[in-house]
This record gives sequence, structure tokens and C-alpha cells, in this order.
Amino acid sequence: MIHYKYTFYLCTFHSFLVERADPSKVTSKTSLSSDPSTIKSNSSFSTLTLPSIKDRSEFPTPRTEGEILSSSNLKAFSFNDLKNATKNFRPDSVLGEGGFGHVYKGWIDEHTLAPSKPGSGMVVAVKKLKPEGFQGHKEWLTEVNYLGQLHHNNLVKLIGYCSDGDNRLLVYEFMPKGSLENHLFRRGADPLSWAIRLKVAIGAARGLSFLHDAENQVIYRDFKASNILLDSEFNAKLSDFGLAKAGPTGDKTHVSTQVMGTHGYAAPEYIATGRLSAKADVYSFGVVLLELLTGRWVLDKSKPGKEQNLVDWAKPHLGDKRRLYRVMDTKLGGQYPKKSAHAVANIALKCICNDAKMRPRISEVLEELEQLQDPKNNMASPQVDIRRTSDSFPKSPMRIQPSPRRSLGEASPLPAYRTAKVH
Repeated sequence: MIHYKYTFYLCTFHSFLVERADPSKVTSKTSLSSDPSTIKSNSSFSTLTLPSIKDRSEFPTPRTEGEILSSSNLKAFSFNDLKNATKNFRPDSVLGEGGFGHVYKGWIDEHTLAPSKPGSGMVVAVKKLKPEGFQGHKEWLTEVNYLGQLHHNNLVKLIGYCSDGDNRLLVYEFMPKGSLENHLFRRGADPLSWAIRLKVAIGAARGLSFLHDAENQVIYRDFKASNILLDSEFNAKLSDFGLAKAGPTGDKTHVSTQVMGTHGYAAPEYIATGRLSAKADVYSFGVVLLELLTGRWVLDKSKPGKEQNLVDWAKPHLGDKRRLYRVMDTKLGGQYPKKSAHAVANIALKCICNDAKMRPRISEVLEELEQLQDPKNNMASPQVDIRRTSDSFPKSPMRIQPSPRRSLGEASPLPAYRTAKVH
């Protein structure tokens, strides 16, 4: 099953916070993950919600639901269509579960998009909203709004939706390799090579750069390993756009909004003030780079006190070539180019800078990462002394437990589509 995230309120109030968050809007997001095996989530791996900030002058005029659905260029499925496509939502079709509800494996005709017999046609991931779920209609509509208009090789493809009576569903392309999170943290998963990790980072950066550089900027607001899905060639695609937000317009530097996201990934200035900019996504990207480098959860209470927070633990080592090996993922077996690893560590260090103004733009990050794919920069370096490396990693068994997430894919055997929030 899929890793869950638990939503809670942070009772932190500032003089400028004038409105309490509506508990009915608190949602935990899932992934379109395909792996039936369970990833254990740390109790600290939770979504966080802060009081919202009223600043309507900074919000663009929203489109109506009718306008969004009519202009989405997506297939409008009937509920019966999706019942047939998923074998009537039978338990053996479940790919994952999260705050949104269950995600099912289904089959549709490649050309007509009509439901087809199991095992024939095109495989899809069908995400079904449960009425009592944390993730609600608003997030469902946000996903349709953005993925109905945005198309890029590094964004997961939304094929269609269902808005039939009280039923709310989404139909996505199926991602055979599941989520990055599964590959990094699932027990028994084959270790990702350095080349694959770099490829995934570049693909995710391309997707994020597309959003940030769009004519109407989009801030993703939920960048994390569980929302990065992988196709059969390990090409990365961003999924789960329920938290996406229109960026600032004109001469504005940010939008003020309710704080939503996932603990450990959310930028500190956004959590403190509710002021959201594209640089918040850059911070989250830096955290994922750290996960790729270290193979560690962003928050892990099973570790000794000083090592529970990945950013705090890894940061002192990132800028020092002589100390970097201490935080590198031991599952790499020392097989990584030192020059390339040090460059990625420096990129991560810039991305997680506490001062948002000092962080690079994601397009600049992408350019630096792409340069590292040059064969001369990516040749395997002499093996690192594994004895020294493993000494710096106290061995503790991976804990596996249920967690609130959704999935729309299949890694082994299915992929993951997830999302968590910080309202």
C-alpha cells in the first residue's frame, strides 16, 4: 500500500494572521504510485496547515467550474465507464490509497478512450475521491484546471475526469516505474545508480522550469519525491497538481496564501509568512536533491536526534569535498563521480538557502545539472572507502508502516501518484 501523510494544524499565530484555516479544507495528498508494497512513513512526515491570510487583491480572478471543465481538452468519463475500466473498482485493481481515496489500475481503448477489457488496450491510473476524504473537490478541480491546460514531457498526463453526480475521479497515464520515493526508500528496492539519479533530477527540474517560465507562472507548491513519477525509461514527471497556485503578476514578488505543503519540503519563509514565490519550489527541489544524494528521508525520527532533520544534518557537509562522502547514500557503494556529486551538493546548498532571494532560479539549476550529464563530468570515480562511508551511517532497519497517500502507477508492479499539502 502507499505511504500516508497525516494532516494537522500548527497552532502558531502571528499578528498578521487574521483567519483560521477551515478544517474541512485540510487535505492529505496521494501519489499515483504503482507499488503495492508498503513504504513506512515517519510520523514526522506530515502535511502542515497554517492559518490563511486574507489578501484578495493578490489573487487572480478564478474561473468558474464550468469554464474549467469546458476548456480542459480532457475526456469527460461517465462513472459507469470507469467502473468498467477498473473491474468495478475491485480490491485487486487498487494501486494505492491516500487522503484523496483509492487509486485503481484500469484499461481503456487507446483510440476511443472507451473502457476495455482488463489486460487489453491502454493501462491508466484512476484516482477516486472518497466523500469523507481529506482532499476535496477544490483540489480535484485545481488538478483539472492545470493539467487540462499544461502539457510537457515532464508533467504527468491527465487523460480525463469524471464529474458524475457526487463522484469525482481523475484518469492519468500509467507510470510503470512508480515514484522516486519508492525507489529511494522502499524496502527491497534496487538502488538507483548515480546516472539515474542525475537523470531524474534533470527531468524534474525541466518540469518545474516549464511551470515557472510559463506565460502565466505556476507555482507547484508540493515538490517532493513522492510526486515525482517515473516512466519505463526513468524519465521524471511531476504529478498531483491539487496544490498548484498561480504565481505573482505585474511587479509583485509573491502571492499571499494559506500555507500548504509537506513538512521538511516547505520553504521556511513561506511557512513563516504565507508569502509564496517560485523560490519556495526551488527550496523544495534542493531538499529532493539531498534525498537523491543521501538516500535518507527528509524527516526521520528513527535517526539520532541531530540526524532526524535531513537539511540540518547534511548542510554542514555539502560544501566540503572532504566531508561530502559522510552523507552520500551508502547504497551507491561509492560508485559515483566525486566531481559530479560535489557539484550537485553545491547546487542543493544554494537551493536550500534560508534567504529566498539568494536561491537560484530553477532554470539556472537545470542548466547546471544538464552540464553534469556531459560524459567527462559523469565518469565513475575511484571507489570511495566504503568502510569509512558506512561508519558515518548508523545502521537502523527501515520502518514500514501505512501512510496516507494515493497512487496512480506501478513501480513493482505499479507506479505512484501522490500529493501532500500544507494548507
